[in-house]
Amino acid sequence: MRFTPSILSGLTLLSGSAVLAHPGHDINKEIAARQEYLTSVKRTNLAHCTETLKARGIERRNVARRQAKLEDARVKRGLKKRDLGTVLGTSHNATDLGYTLDTPADELFSGVNGSCLLSPEATQGPYYVGGEYVREDIIEEQEGVDTILDYQVIDVDTCEPVPDVYVEMWHCNATGVYSGIVAGGNGNQADTDNIDTTFLRGIQKTDEDGVAQFETIFPGHYLSRTNHIHILVHAANSTALSNDTIGNAIWSSHVGQTFFDQDLIDAVELLEPYNTNWQPVTLNEDDNVLQGETRTDGIDPVFQYTLLSEDIADGLFGWVAFGINTTRASSVSPAAFYYEDGGMVNPAKNNSAPPGPPPSD
Repeated sequence: MRFTPSILSGLTLLSGSAVLAHPGHDINKEIAARQEYLTSVKRTNLAHCTETLKARGIERRNVARRQAKLEDARVKRGLKKRDLGTVLGTSHNATDLGYTLDTPADELFSGVNGSCLLSPEATQGPYYVGGEYVREDIIEEQEGVDTILDYQVIDVDTCEPVPDVYVEMWHCNATGVYSGIVAGGNGNQADTDNIDTTFLRGIQKTDEDGVAQFETIFPGHYLSRTNHIHILVHAANSTALSNDTIGNAIWSSHVGQTFFDQDLIDAVELLEPYNTNWQPVTLNEDDNVLQGETRTDGIDPVFQYTLLSEDIADGLFGWVAFGINTTRASSVSPAAFYYEDGGMVNPAKNNSAPPGPPPSD
């Protein structure tokens, strides 16, 4: 088999008059802030860390961990390996990798070719919710293509893994709706109960190799945005509470977004319930956030992946590494907070102070 990720080239920035995905949120301001940061740093990816990670045995452990997770996922679902010759497409780094069933794990899972640099001060988007649970499986009752993700956090300056930090991820469901938010542009605005939902949001602590893994579903799309996942690395002094959260006094070290190959997206969008999403599709090449990312040489925010079986509906395993500057941190102002008795809108909005203490047991 071969990997997809396809080449991301010829991307076109959406005009300032384009319809906004989230009314009231200036995505162009977010993109500009991200670009300002990227032009100010010495390194924008982890290419310089490849030999260091290999020499310290981290690449070898990456191979073993990813292979074990992949095989565990297949066993859990009663799946067999894919047949020799199954083609996923062309690599997103434009090289014909030619991966097959017989490709050794140390070739399949090695390196940090898919990597990017997260920003310490970029906005986390309009639908971030504070107070979510520390958990690996964030699917709940959501339907979609099972997606197992392996994130690795690397110190961009020392090339060392960053252990014991909390990685948070969130994304919309198969039909383009985020949990925990009631707003125009996010599904049925009349469904006020959505403020109390927590699906497809979660937090995990990195291990000694800087790795956090999640089980989720493939994200859907919504107006003016391609399928993507939000990532936030919490500040190093964040602490888990007895109620399985890290509370609502949120300090972020870095935020960013990760993406998928267009061929993979196209295949998933043919399946139920993705094909019931009435919102217009935005291709990778037309997504202004992804366009802004790829404007900087060396940044590759697209997941490497392999399917769990012959049938894409059975799911996929994806992985990506990203670099952070461990000396940076900033306060975060969520759009809403989740407490033990449900969600509530952040009355302060742009004020970073959370309304009240973190949730109790």
